[in-house]
Amino acid sequence: MSIHSSLRMSGKMSGSRSVWTRAERIAVLKREGRWTEAESVLGLPKVRTVFKVKTKKQLKAEAAAAAQADADEKSKG
Repeated sequence: MSIHSSLRMSGKMSGSRSVWTRAERIAVLKREGRWTEAESVLGLPKVRTVFKVKTKKQLKAEAAAAAQADADEKSKG
């Protein structure tokens, strides 16, 4: 007997997590310089967990804008 398609879990849990472990939060805070070893691990400040990824369309637009700026700069000089 096969599993119904609505009951399958393939890839459902591979999304971004909205909560980090204490170790992950401390690592980010150390990198940003917001936490030192002398401070308590309890009551840590919030850490941003979700980062927007640029789409191909946005990357192409930025590349075109950079190319246009280079062309403008060359025409001036």
